Amino acid sequence: MSSKSTTTMNRPGFAARLKLGSVRAGFALGSRLAPARTVNRAARLFATPFASSRSRAQAVQGDAEMRRGELTVNGETIATYVWGDPSTQPYALLAHGWSSFGLRFLPWVAKLRALGYAVVTFDQPGHGRSSGKLCTLPEFTATIRAIGRHYGEAALAIGHSLGGAAVTLAQDETWRARKLILVAPAADMAAAAGRFFRFVRLGEYLRQPFYAWLLRRTGVSVEQLQVHRHLPALSQPALIAHDLDDEDVPWGEGERYAQFWPGARLFTTQGLGHRRVLDAPEVIEAALAFLRGEQVGTRVVGSPNLSLCL
Repeated sequence: MSSKSTTTMNRPGFAARLKLGSVRAGFALGSRLAPARTVNRAARLFATPFASSRSRAQAVQGDAEMRRGELTVNGETIATYVWGDPSTQPYALLAHGWSSFGLRFLPWVAKLRALGYAVVTFDQPGHGRSSGKLCTLPEFTATIRAIGRHYGEAALAIGHSLGGAAVTLAQDETWRARKLILVAPAADMAAAAGRFFRFVRLGEYLRQPFYAWLLRRTGVSVEQLQVHRHLPALSQPALIAHDLDDEDVPWGEGERYAQFWPGARLFTTQGLGHRRVLDAPEVIEAALAFLRGEQVGTRVVGSPNLSLCL
């Protein structure tokens, strides 16, 4: 083997790229030769969080004020992290995104505590220190709703990525938050599935069987998970923060929240992407200003671009 080949193989990420290539080749071939088995395999992959969620959660210790706990939700043991007393203080519920974990919100905690909030966060099923292997948006939503009911009405809910969608869908007559902050929120499960299909090279003609697998697992159709269908009924004030350079969840999905949600405003950043936007100082400061009652961001009035925002 040449020294050039050896150097290439030793570069960080080579094994991951090789594995991805094998996965794509397998799905491309399986889509034609064994479509039913391939759809089942793809759907389970779609619903399986990255193992790094657990290792990263284990590496974070929290702080001296934090109290660890557990709740049982739909047969899974959900790890919780609490600061302050949610029974006597207004509390903020923080919902992480896909393949993330609750303590990802640590940069927010001290600032929220300084404003007088108790803080509750947790690991979704299959994530962090919680039990489980598979998880989908309906399960994200059900877990948020169950934890919210345990602690009572929240003064504030903050959600990142898929957690933003789930926090929004969790608002109903059994639990609600009086204010919401969504960071890089996903808005459309069909669009997310399309990105997944393109990434793993799954045949587009398998989309309906893929949707059927999700429906069988959760009892919720993909159409019901299009968040814009639910937004006009929401009355709470909300701040949507989204980065123009987000390659995981396009900025337009965040804009859709502000467009369809009567009480929402859109705060746009650039150059932060999908992950760094969550703990970027300018985003946290904008959120704190919103909580203090200051006017932050723009009101979207039905335009696909910022130039027609008020």
